[in-house]
Amino acid sequence: MEKPTFEELLKAGVHFGHLKRKWNPNFAPYVFMERNGIHIIDLNKTIAKLEEAQAALKQIAKSNKKILFVATKKQAKDVVAEAAKSVNMPYVTERWPGGMLTNFSTIRKAIRKMTQIDKMAEDGTLNTLSKRERLQIARQRQKLEKNLGSIADLTRIPAALFIVDIKKEHIAVKEAKRLNIPTFAIVDTNSNPNDVDFPIPANDDAANSIKVILKYVTQAIEEGIQERKQEKEKQKEKKAEAPKEEAPKAEKAEAKEESK
Repeated sequence: MEKPTFEELLKAGVHFGHLKRKWNPNFAPYVFMERNGIHIIDLNKTIAKLEEAQAALKQIAKSNKKILFVATKKQAKDVVAEAAKSVNMPYVTERWPGGMLTNFSTIRKAIRKMTQIDKMAEDGTLNTLSKRERLQIARQRQKLEKNLGSIADLTRIPAALFIVDIKKEHIAVKEAKRLNIPTFAIVDTNSNPNDVDFPIPANDDAANSIKVILKYVTQAIEEGIQERKQEKEKQKEKKAEAPKEEAPKAEKAEAKEESK
């Protein structure tokens, strides 16, 4: 697994925190210094925490479980969506639907509704409706797509959440906590790192900072996925080789019988 470097994080501006007056005192262990009224994050701590998160995320991906990425702030939306797609993971970048986790059955109903509309379009049922009805259904489909599009394939509650800006996504954090779902997050100086299981102290406002953290996060997930594939291939090979190993034993047994 590729390890993050101090120079790369520095270049991406990962170390820039918020103004001193906006800080959360619980973030103190990760502050390196104050410069011009701005807190500077200790990148050595960032690297240590990022590696810790990488190891845990790799194991989750290896066990074939889903990690839901959450980021609705403007500068993070596209970066997070791209990163999640690259490892085939679900993501929420428009608006966190209240009860997404704690009332998952309702979310599943909405997803089924969207699937039902798609089937109507495929089998021609939509064409039998009036123009006004088709327009209403099209608008309903658009709304569902906007809110649920990226989680349409999520058949069960995710095994973990990866969040950018836990202050903004506080509802997602609370829901995950309530259900004991592990949380991974990029946490800035204005947030409480104790609110999540795997905090990664870093600048959560700059796109470059978010991008470089996600680069190492997705690498770990991809590695977990690949290791699972390799293990499955080995199991298949073992099963295929098993009858071949049994054949010589059967031949020897037959030879013994004949010699008698």
